[in-house]
Amino acid sequence: MEKTINITLKVWRQRGPKENGAFETFQLKNISTDSSFLEMLDVLNEQLVSEQKEPIVFDHDCREGICGMCSLYINGHAHGPDEDVTTCQLHMRKFKDGETITVEPWRSASFPVIRDLMVDRNAFDKIIQAGGYTSVNTGGVPDANSIPISKIDADEAMDAASCIGCGACVAACKNGSAMLFVSAKVSQLALLPQGRVEAAARVKKMVAKMDELGFGNCTNTRACEAECPKNVSIANIARMNREFICAKLKD
Repeated sequence: MEKTINITLKVWRQRGPKENGAFETFQLKNISTDSSFLEMLDVLNEQLVSEQKEPIVFDHDCREGICGMCSLYINGHAHGPDEDVTTCQLHMRKFKDGETITVEPWRSASFPVIRDLMVDRNAFDKIIQAGGYTSVNTGGVPDANSIPISKIDADEAMDAASCIGCGACVAACKNGSAMLFVSAKVSQLALLPQGRVEAAARVKKMVAKMDELGFGNCTNTRACEAECPKNVSIANIARMNREFICAKLKD
């Protein structure tokens, strides 16, 4: 038999980046515990539309934990109280019957609110663009072992590349730092020979763009690592710092 719960939702509503926002309270009854958090929000929006009220704006795309667009701050946690999942992978079974759930957008000056729960994360795209490209001529499909890479380096590069750029690290950090995101993007190339050609220029440009966009600095509280849905390690931050210092020393 399907289990259902009744919940109270406190949702942040804001009409635009330059307007003041406030919480609105909603009651939802008979929500299936097997439904995802976004499916629950879909139910709420259907209810609001039926009442001829404006639905809540929130970001989503793949709903498979791949794109990172489902960036919600739920009960004081980026992506919610469950570990190692994005919001779209969070299920209502994690909440109790009668519970009050607070839903907010990412809180960062570098991620201005577009409307309600949707924020502008173009700052991450600008940092990626600042890093540029690799100049390795790939040509056709190369043999898998044409460039020897140790398994340790390959595994660490893949772990860094698992970052989906959702912004949970920024939302969780008391300084609004993007260093976990930037260091993951630096590491996934710095660990591989194909990425070494522009390594020095890349890390300097990405760090400079990060500072320009107003992100804070890291103070090693590890909140970013704790909230990251893909378990990206802060060891990448140490690697980025080493890459950056070596690049500046070469200058």
